Amino acid sequence: MTETIVSPSSTRTVDGVELPVTGVYALDASHSHVGFAVRHLMVSKVRGQFTKFSGTVTIAEDPAASSVEVEVDLASIDTNDEKRDGHLRSADFFDTDTHPTMTFRSTGVRRGKGERWILTGDLTLNDVTRPIDLEVSYEGSATSPWGASSIGFSATGKLDREEFGVSWNQSLETGGFLVGKDVTLEIEAEAILQ
Repeated sequence: MTETIVSPSSTRTVDGVELPVTGVYALDASHSHVGFAVRHLMVSKVRGQFTKFSGTVTIAEDPAASSVEVEVDLASIDTNDEKRDGHLRSADFFDTDTHPTMTFRSTGVRRGKGERWILTGDLTLNDVTRPIDLEVSYEGSATSPWGASSIGFSATGKLDREEFGVSWNQSLETGGFLVGKDVTLEIEAEAILQ
């Protein structure tokens, strides 16, 4: 592994790939997005997001030793429909009174295609923990006018909601189901060096 510092306060290059400098970064929830998309009526997709979450990104000297931990407040779900959001908080889906949070803890990082990385980790939802892969792109780093060093990442992944006990559904007269079982995760993260 060869390393070159591009700027003492923002990035470094490791084996020809631009990466953030080492350190612990806290997610900036006001400039981040934790969202999802799922099929509805077999013909379209509903998108939603969680508005309350926290976490840390630890960038190690060896990129493969980096880690991520995130906790999401499930009651903060927002799909732009209050009735649907209430149903999603109920025991039919997230059961937020019993299981208020969803967590992700990384277990490994490896190079993907091009400048992408694969972040593997354990996702816990409804007291069920399953491994999941997220495809991650490093979007760059910047220093705010107030002197804070920030980094940005985009990540996507897929999961089968039924594997986490989120299995409520309704059959359609025309065949198929009201809600798809495959969920696409869509994450835009900005994190501040601590």
